[in-house]
Amino acid sequence: MKVALIGYGKMGKTIEKILLNRGHEIGLRITSSNLEDLCVEKLKSCDLAIEFSKPENAINNYLLCFAANIPVVSGTTGWLKDLAKVKEAISANEAAMFYAPNFSIGVNIFFKVNAFLAKLMNPIDSYEVEMEEIHHTQKLDSPSGTGIRCAEIIIDELDRKSSWVENVKSSEKELLIKVKREDKVPGTHIVEYISEVDKISLEHTAFSREGFAMGAVLAAEFLLGKTGYFEMDDLLKF
Repeated sequence: MKVALIGYGKMGKTIEKILLNRGHEIGLRITSSNLEDLCVEKLKSCDLAIEFSKPENAINNYLLCFAANIPVVSGTTGWLKDLAKVKEAISANEAAMFYAPNFSIGVNIFFKVNAFLAKLMNPIDSYEVEMEEIHHTQKLDSPSGTGIRCAEIIIDELDRKSSWVENVKSSEKELLIKVKREDKVPGTHIVEYISEVDKISLEHTAFSREGFAMGAVLAAEFLLGKTGYFEMDDLLKF
């Protein structure tokens, strides 16, 4: 499989290493210094694109991949307000896309346990729930896409929460997400249920980028030859 890497920062370089170790090749590397190479003609020379860029560039990157008739795996967060538009473009172009706010296998198990715990807690209103997410200082979006997904899962299952807020809470209906940025932290997410007598904590801590990168490569191998929109539930058969 010949892969176009759209975004060649620390994550892109880690993904490249895993791709090469698994017998794949790199057909195109896109950074801020060679954006002119991100075009339909050059994308067509590849079998698939893996995209980790910026929220403001993501939609255009996807549309270029669809126009080039190559599937795209994306881990860029912060663009989901345009998800319906992207899904329409996938359908119109008979394209393929795999999106995840977090490609870590462990995080996606964490999502499922988070949903189960929130469902158990729905009738037990003596517990207040809040979240914390910690990432490296180069993290562009806040809260993280993973943090937002965790919050959405809780809100779906917990009747007493209707929305999430970052750092400052003004209503009991709001789910507080405490956001921290610290040097050299790949990603930590904590969900806590606190009562007057005890606390239940659910935590996922990433030790390196390799877990995220491996998940993205597995998603790419899964997506090749398919059409439609896919997420980690499809890959992991949850």
